[in-house]
Parts: sequence; structure tokens; C-alpha cells
Amino acid sequence: MREIENINILAIESSCDETSAAVVHNGREIFSNIISSQIDLHKLYGGVVPEIASRKHIEKINQVIEEALQEAQMTLDDINAIGVTYGPGLVGALLVGVAEAKAIAYAKNLPLVGVHHIEGHISANYIEHPNLEPPFLCLVVSGGHTHLVCVKDYGDYEILGRTRDDAAGEAYDKVARAIGLGYPGGPKIDRLAKEGNPDAIVFPKANIEGAPYDFSFSGVKSSVLNYINGCHMKKESYNPADIAAAFQKAVVDVLVEKSMNAAEEYSMNKFAIAGGVASNSALRSEMEKACEEKNIKFYCPSPIYCTDNAAMIGTAAYYEYMAGTRHGWDLNAIPNLKLGER
Repeated sequence: MREIENINILAIESSCDETSAAVVHNGREIFSNIISSQIDLHKLYGGVVPEIASRKHIEKINQVIEEALQEAQMTLDDINAIGVTYGPGLVGALLVGVAEAKAIAYAKNLPLVGVHHIEGHISANYIEHPNLEPPFLCLVVSGGHTHLVCVKDYGDYEILGRTRDDAAGEAYDKVARAIGLGYPGGPKIDRLAKEGNPDAIVFPKANIEGAPYDFSFSGVKSSVLNYINGCHMKKESYNPADIAAAFQKAVVDVLVEKSMNAAEEYSMNKFAIAGGVASNSALRSEMEKACEEKNIKFYCPSPIYCTDNAAMIGTAAYYEYMAGTRHGWDLNAIPNLKLGER
């Protein structure tokens, strides 16, 4: 794809509980990336409360945009296009970002580029890996999504597999709650698992007949809950660190095994991970090891780009902009938007 010099994208991300704005230059250079997190609010309730998230986005969005422009030492006159997440996500949260993006684009007569949230996560890998170009495989693992994606070209994706029930991050949160760790569960289980024995308990690993690259984490989550309930009923003690380590091993093993099988079948020598769970130390370590054994180049974003952030949306928006993608004033939030839809 031919690159145009000096394209500055102002990007907005508000799909869940982070309000974020960024200025991205030519797709891969981050001039600013401001993130306002709501974790402290939502952990009081054990998870994200959509109405609270939407209200907080309204409070914060102008502030984070102003900070992003200030940090980039720019004004809106220096911006060439507005990129915004329009799905999937929480509908109320998405609407805040979409309305803001449309207002700015209309006021400044700028092109409007809607971005798929998962495309943003995949594109996070481009930020720190200037030599990474399609085609490659990418595993997107987060609180809401588990997708194994063949990235054929910029903006051209084939989903090889997806979760049939709980996403990996969702299972982490539910197991963390069961063993008393609270929200958000992913980082807490990752830390606690380092103190446990991953072989102390054997939790199931689901395989789906006829869909070798699809995932299912509901079974392992239920198995953990049943194990804990069984201990309570028998008045036996259990080691939360062993549960965390064994649960994490079951999830990571499945993610790595299916990913490597797909890389082999599709003859891919580049593999990337993305999404919130991509910052998990066990997943990063095991995936890197598996890729090294198969002589596959491994890519992963820094943890700050694994979480929801506007920089990744700006990167995705740049390549969509280059491909001619433009959205009108009828752009709307689509909470269940499928990857590849327009």
C-alpha cells in the first residue's frame, strides 16, 4: 500500500470503560495516547456497569481529546481525519465516542473513519513493529473477544476461529471472583498463578468437533467453580494459587495449541497476539516459546497497547483512510459489529 506522508489521525476509543484519545502520524508513529480508566469505579461492582461507563465517558471525552492534542503539540487544524471505534462494545459507551467524532469531523470538515474495535487491537502490533506487514495470523484475546484471525492485508481479515461462549478474559474475571480476587481478574490471576502449582489440579480443555480453531472457556470456568464448591461441601481447604495456576495453564495451553496448529495449516511464519489478555505473562511466554520452536516470528504489543486505547484505533483508521474508507453523518454505534463488516 502506497503511504502518504504527514497524515495525522485524531482517534477516539470509548467501547467499554476506557475513555481514550490519540494523535497518530502516518499510521505507526504515536504523538499522544491519553487513557482515562474507570477501573476504580467498576471494581466496586465486580465488573463494568454500562450506565456508569457511559456517563463517565461523557464527563471525560472532551478532556482526553484536549490532552491528546496538547501532548501532540497540535490543534484540530493539524488533523487530516477523525477515527473512532463504532463497534463492537457497549452501545451507550460507543455512542459517546461516535457522537464526539461526528461533531468534530462536521465542525472542521474532516473525513470520518469508523473503526472496528478488534481491527484496532490487531493494528496495535504495527505501532512498535515497523517491519510487520500482512499476511500474518493474530490471536485477539480480551474480556469480550477471543478470535483467531488471518490478516490477509490491511483491512482484509478472515476469522478462522472464535469463542462459542465465554471469552478468555471473561473466564479470567469469573474465576478471579470465585477465588476472592475481585475485579479486574486477569492481572490478579496472572500474579497469583506465579505462586501456585499449575499441575496440582487438572482442568478440562475444550475442543469443538468440526471447528478446530473455535474456543470454549465456559467448561473450564464451570470446572473451577465446581471444584471450589466441592471443597466447601466436603469442608476441605484449597489453595487459591494452585487454582489460579491450573486454570491459567488450561486456558493458555488451548490458546497456544490452536494458534500453532493454524499457523502450520496456513503456512504462516508471522504470528501476533493482541487484546487485554495478550498482556498476560504466561500467554506471552508460552506463545513466544512455541513460535520459536516452529521458527515463526512472534509479535506482541507492549501492555499499554494491549488494553483499550485510541492509539491502536488511530493506526487502524490510517490504513482504512488510505484504502478510501469514509463514513457519513449516519455512522452509528453497532454493539455486535462483526469483523469485516462495513
